[in-house]
Amino acid sequence: MPERRRALTPDALEMMDTIARTGSFAAAARELGKVPSALTYSVRQLEESLDVLLFDRSSRQAQLTAAGEELLREGRRLLQQIDAVAHRVQRVATGWEPSLTIAVDNILAPRAVFDLIEAFLSLRCSDQAEAGPLPTRLKLRTEVMTGTLEALSSGQADLAIGVPVTGGLPQGLRSELIGRLPMLMAVAPHHPLAEASEPLSAQTLAQHRVIAIADTAQRMDRLTTGILPGQDVLTVPSLVAKLEAQIRGLGCGRLPEPLLRPHVEAGRLVVKHTESPPTVVELHYVWRDAPGRGRALGWWLEQLGSDITRRALLEQHAGLIL
Repeated sequence: MPERRRALTPDALEMMDTIARTGSFAAAARELGKVPSALTYSVRQLEESLDVLLFDRSSRQAQLTAAGEELLREGRRLLQQIDAVAHRVQRVATGWEPSLTIAVDNILAPRAVFDLIEAFLSLRCSDQAEAGPLPTRLKLRTEVMTGTLEALSSGQADLAIGVPVTGGLPQGLRSELIGRLPMLMAVAPHHPLAEASEPLSAQTLAQHRVIAIADTAQRMDRLTTGILPGQDVLTVPSLVAKLEAQIRGLGCGRLPEPLLRPHVEAGRLVVKHTESPPTVVELHYVWRDAPGRGRALGWWLEQLGSDITRRALLEQHAGLIL
């Protein structure tokens, strides 16, 4: 196997491509600047290393065997990949990270998140002679509550957006406030609490099932919010699932006001006032404060510094399709 790997060099693959393209050993030798005998010798060496015949010796033309056709097809693909890697390495040298993983809390507006992703993916790298796509591959993770911060602190993400910072951050992390998101109690019009007198007491709420989203943290302490002692709980994996459950009347719970608004206007949900103070969630974006920040992370931090972007992340829930 090592001998075969040493035989399949870019030069050998390029030689095969040239012979097939020009149609003869002589023409290929002229293009490659070699004498035909040297080219013939190189092909024989390659055949011996792979233990296959690549060319039909009974033909006067450079006729490939089935094995030769397969090598040519795969060889051309490998040459393209080698060129692509070379270009990516050159671009990475300009400061763009090979990859960037972003953990986004499920509470943020997906439309605003994908507006940012679309803008990032449309950027062009102009550091080369010919501008091309950025070398940074983007990966998106959806997390909930503490899981968003855990993805960053554990090294699984480079940037966390929508983190509900409730205490100190782990060493080496920095954060900035996105904004404050009001959370309102809501139920379906046919839910028993829809006609209950307000403000709703904790005792009244505890008699009805609450819909909760599961914190995705695996190692850090998970957050539990809005669940009263002894209250029945239906745990769902996402904000969309929570919204669906509450519209169906499966339980009560607090939802972000911007998400809730169009469903209240359409009569699918009813806002209920409670005796407890209004719930407001403070959301931050957090990143690793390390020297040599890459240009991709720098771009995202610049966008998140915009008040317009921050408002969009909190408010562009309208039109969320179930």
